[in-house]
Amino acid sequence: MLGTLIKKEILNSVFSFRFVVIFALLLVVVPVTIFILTNDYVRKVDEYSFRQNGIENYLKNYAHFNRIMNVIMPSQPPIPFYSIVRGISSDVNIAKFDDDPLPAVFPLLDLVFIVGILLSLAALIFSYDAVSGEKEDGTLKLMMSNCLARSKIILGKIIGGTLTLLIPFVLSMILGLFVILLNSRVAWTGTNWATLAFLLLGAVIYVFLFLVLGVFISARHHSSSASIMTSLFVWVLLILVVPNLSPYLASLISPAPSQIKMEREVSRLTDVERDDLGRKLQDERLREIVKKYPVLAERFSEAEAKARVEKDPAFREAYQARTKEVDAAWSEANRIQNKKRDDLQEEFNRKVGAQTRLSRGLSMSSPLSDFTYMATDLTSTGIMNLRHFEQIRSGWEHTYWDYVQGRTTALQKQNPAVDWSNTPVDVSDMPRFQYKEEALAARAKGALWPFAILMLMNLIVFSAAYISFVKYDVR
Repeated sequence: MLGTLIKKEILNSVFSFRFVVIFALLLVVVPVTIFILTNDYVRKVDEYSFRQNGIENYLKNYAHFNRIMNVIMPSQPPIPFYSIVRGISSDVNIAKFDDDPLPAVFPLLDLVFIVGILLSLAALIFSYDAVSGEKEDGTLKLMMSNCLARSKIILGKIIGGTLTLLIPFVLSMILGLFVILLNSRVAWTGTNWATLAFLLLGAVIYVFLFLVLGVFISARHHSSSASIMTSLFVWVLLILVVPNLSPYLASLISPAPSQIKMEREVSRLTDVERDDLGRKLQDERLREIVKKYPVLAERFSEAEAKARVEKDPAFREAYQARTKEVDAAWSEANRIQNKKRDDLQEEFNRKVGAQTRLSRGLSMSSPLSDFTYMATDLTSTGIMNLRHFEQIRSGWEHTYWDYVQGRTTALQKQNPAVDWSNTPVDVSDMPRFQYKEEALAARAKGALWPFAILMLMNLIVFSAAYISFVKYDVR
């Protein structure tokens, strides 16, 4: 009997006008979106390769330790899942706004938007009259007169409605995935396909939630017109209001300084204030070293110093002592200012972290936020991947600065008269930054919490829908 009820729901929905509209919409939107995002991904791969080649050419010809860091600043390569999920890492680059403002004004769609916005709305459109509509038509009372159990009726409506909605989505996704398979520039691995399977499972759970929510709202009304108005109100609240309002509420409850203000203060500490302190410490140390080596009181160019270092052992000793004191002065200045910078950064991170956690917690009362967190974390395009990237970048920076210090010390011993920080050097053995995507198990673990919240929401709404229908007055 349950199978018959499910079949009835599917047939009634498939031959409806709303099914035709949603089917046509998804059949166009999903493949076209994936096609556009796939080409955008290929373009990003080419741009990334071009930048990396440019960096390597610079390192071969103009590698100065004093300027090199700005050139080799680590950047994340394009993620294969950019073909279907844009994520955080693909936000619009404001610097390119004048060249192409349309992506900023009209951002591209992606799978998260299609499922989170279009399918959630479609689910409510499919289910807003599941109970109230049948009451108005008189078919609900007829089913009850045939001694059909209410539990089977509600299950038939929910399962049938979900399967009906998944038909156009699955077919459109198959067409979209063909776009990826036919593009030789997009090489998906087994891990990517496994990730996609988890992502689609989350999409089904998400769509199921809104369809059950529509059934619940329908079971609380006795007319379809009232039911759809309530459904639209709830949809706007959950999809538009809660996610967008959460950051503002969090900033009021737990304020934090702006990123721009913090960066300006860090720049002042490590640039202007550090230079002033470095020159002051250098002058103090040089006054003392000149007392010990009066020859250093003379004025000489770098070329003259180099020549005298090679010929005069006494001058070499004095010059090496001078270099050591200068390095010590600037090392001390860097240590002091870096300590101030680290303390400032730590305080900033603490406040921003508290605000971010609060904002995320508030936003997770919205199913859209939960699905978005789950989808972007699974596909390495979300907040979790940003943290992962920062960890890799931080580890590489420590390795890089150890390399620079070792090379500079070795070169200084060979020729102390040369300013090796501003002299081209061979850096072919320099450690290169390499990004490695986080393992699927770790990503799945990170996405488990929003997935669990979605499941809990499903349980609560399903229970509410079931109880409401059991007590529903069909007269």
